Amino acid sequence: MAFEQTPAERREVTVRRAPKYVPFLIAGALAGIVVAAVVAYAAPGDSTFDPGAVFGFFLIMFAAVGAILGAALALVLDRRSVRRQERAVVEAVPDSETDTGPQD
Repeated sequence: MAFEQTPAERREVTVRRAPKYVPFLIAGALAGIVVAAVVAYAAPGDSTFDPGAVFGFFLIMFAAVGAILGAALALVLDRRSVRRQERAVVEAVPDSETDTGPQD
């Protein structure tokens, strides 16, 4: 069986490392939850408010702010990755064997 030589297809592609946004949002929200716990339980507060209620209030507030800050950080890193993108040339490599179906 003779192999047919076909010219390999070459393409120019852009390569960059872009961040995933969801992990940044989750990390920011978790950092906000930790800050809310510290503010609610470590800081002296008014005795008329339950510490759990204070934590719940700060939890919503700081988790949202943390998620927004995480998204902003991901956007900054994404813009930075656009500036550092590189061009590369890729070439398709043909299979050396043809597929004949399931191998038994």
